[in-house]
Amino acid sequence: MAGKIKVMIVDDSAVVRQTLTQIFEQSSDFEVVGIAPDPYIAAKKMASCAPDVITLDIEMPRMDGLSFLRHLMRQHPMPVVICSSMAESGSVNALTALEYGALEIVEKPKVGTKTFLEESRVRIYDAVRAAYAARFSIPSIHASGATETKMTEARTAAGDALAPPRGREPASGSLSRREEGLQPKQTADAILPPPSGKRIPETTEKIVCVGASTGGTEALRVFLEAMPLNAPGIVIVQHMPEKFTAAFATRLDSLCEITVKEAEHNDTILTGRALIAPGNKHLLVRRSGARYYVEVREGPLVSRHRPSVDVLFRSAAQSAGQNAIGVIMTGMGDDGARGMEEMHNTGAWTIAQDEKSCIVYGMPQEAVKRGAVDEIVGLQEIVRHVLERVGRSGSLNSHR
Repeated sequence: MAGKIKVMIVDDSAVVRQTLTQIFEQSSDFEVVGIAPDPYIAAKKMASCAPDVITLDIEMPRMDGLSFLRHLMRQHPMPVVICSSMAESGSVNALTALEYGALEIVEKPKVGTKTFLEESRVRIYDAVRAAYAARFSIPSIHASGATETKMTEARTAAGDALAPPRGREPASGSLSRREEGLQPKQTADAILPPPSGKRIPETTEKIVCVGASTGGTEALRVFLEAMPLNAPGIVIVQHMPEKFTAAFATRLDSLCEITVKEAEHNDTILTGRALIAPGNKHLLVRRSGARYYVEVREGPLVSRHRPSVDVLFRSAAQSAGQNAIGVIMTGMGDDGARGMEEMHNTGAWTIAQDEKSCIVYGMPQEAVKRGAVDEIVGLQEIVRHVLERVGRSGSLNSHR
């Protein structure tokens, strides 16, 4: 069984436990080493089965998932993926779980169409892979007041933090032999055509487009809390399930000086406001005259995600060109790399979060490999660099 990611499933629903087990058995990348109906049984089994990643329900008898997560992160930090319902209370608790140290949120699998079930498999596989890839960053996540220094120390102590043992980690975005039944990975072409290459004239109205995945909820909090009231309009894709993004936006809005909301179709991109893509929908930047606004659109998974950063970035390249700034943050895989290259080629200024401050240096690294990035900076410095490009009056400094 060497080479597989070992998973423990903790959920009080026998149906969910069985469904998740079947999902993992359909891929040769995973091995289910333990199943538990509640945290007490999970704790007893952990020593003997030694899981790499735990999938954890929140609402369970005897001990709820949040309490178990807090104990786990204090005593034995390890990768945890929250597998939660879409209920409003579930979405709020799932966000709290991220604050406690969980790395990913996925919606519980349920009966649906063939396409829905295939997409659920993709999301669950990618969430567990991403959590496993971030395993050495966990000490800095659950510790209060985490800093880039702490993250660097955690990586140094662990050796090469994001380099998995040989044979243990599938390539980013790759499918194992037993996952070949899934639909092929689609590009942003499935949603909108490539940019025409026509240069868009520079204007005084500027926008910022941001993409993030694993570790992005905390990175976005840091980024948005530092934004002043007269910050340029911001549009964000954070990989997160449907319904959870509304709770995420509400929480950020309570913490930030600027306004933060879940994007709705035709929302205007305004100074001092950040719009977050709704889960399970693509988000596009559009322009009508001097007004930038967003389009919320249905469509297939792009780069294995919906919403997709590639879709957002391509739309920004088409509609804003050199009047946009692109920021790509922590996350596994390559979603956003191609779109950032398209933004870069149309004159946008592009920024990637550096490896030291990333939970998973996947998406930024892929953008860097494409030559799509103008600056690589630490998380704490991104806002300063954005505001250097876009003055507080809204004017963009000359950069090319």
